[in-house]
Amino acid sequence: MERIEGTFLVRFSLEVDIPAERLEDDDFDERAWRGEWEKGVKPAVVRAVFDALRASPGWAAHVRNRGASTEDEIEIVVRRSY
Repeated sequence: MERIEGTFLVRFSLEVDIPAERLEDDDFDERAWRGEWEKGVKPAVVRAVFDALRASPGWAAHVRNRGASTEDEIEIVVRRSY
C-alpha cells in the first residue's frame, strides 16, 4: 500500500481593537478577548470542521499533536481510504 500526502492550511490571525479609553479603565481586562476565542469561538470552529468531515463518506479525521501548544496550533489529519 502506498500513502500519498499533501497539505492544506487554514490560518487564523487573531486581532483585537481596543479603544484607548477602555485601556484606561481599571476594570477592563485586555486579555479577555483571548479567553473568548479559546473557550467559545475556537471550539465551535473545530467542531464545525469535524462535523463537515464526518458528513463526507470515506473521509476520517483526527487531531495530531506535534508538540506545539494547542493555543497556537491544532493539526487535523484528514485521511481518505479506498
